[in-house]
Amino acid sequence: MMMAGKTPKMKRTVAMSKEHKRILEALLFASPEALKPQELHERMPDGADVGALLKALQADYAGRGVELMNIDGYWAFRTAEDLGEALNLEKNVHKKMSKAALETLAIVAYHQPVTRAEIENIRGVATHRGTLDALIEAGWVKPGRRRETPGRPLTWVTTTDFLDQFSLSSIMDLPGLDDLKASGLLDRRPAIDTLPAANDLFAQVEREEELAEEPDDENIMEG
Repeated sequence: MMMAGKTPKMKRTVAMSKEHKRILEALLFASPEALKPQELHERMPDGADVGALLKALQADYAGRGVELMNIDGYWAFRTAEDLGEALNLEKNVHKKMSKAALETLAIVAYHQPVTRAEIENIRGVATHRGTLDALIEAGWVKPGRRRETPGRPLTWVTTTDFLDQFSLSSIMDLPGLDDLKASGLLDRRPAIDTLPAANDLFAQVEREEELAEEPDDENIMEG
């Protein structure tokens, strides 16, 4: 017995689903920042299954030069991570990140929420206010909740911009995090030297700053 073809209703449903996906694609493309599913749902036509559409659209872009990424619950189009060197995009570095700032960023990333006193305990030296200010200005860290301990110290956590900068979907994607947890190093608040994965993660920041400081060959010739 031959199967009946698609009914007019089924055809309308398929056409509507395709149209919904096109609208979702346009919303994500036009947005200057990553969007939550709820924000997308509010802008989509009634009956649109945003969750299913996001997964379908993500599959459509898999392996392409531009990919749809889930960044800690926010969705946005980003260039494929493996094409970074090929594109050789110039990035503006507004303020040079010191070694102290990169160490502090690594500690916040792996130990968050973490207080300033805990950061200093791990690094073994005092943390100057300018160190955290540089990370706040870069948009990579922000104040978290206060600890329910004497003095109610403020904690520090990373931001969605931090995840976006280092192409991470969530904090759980930090390199070496599972190994560090399994070994118990995170619970013992290790020194910064025991976080080699952090050095690899943030090395790109130092490389970008070094490139930004290199003099132009033409300027050297003119000099």
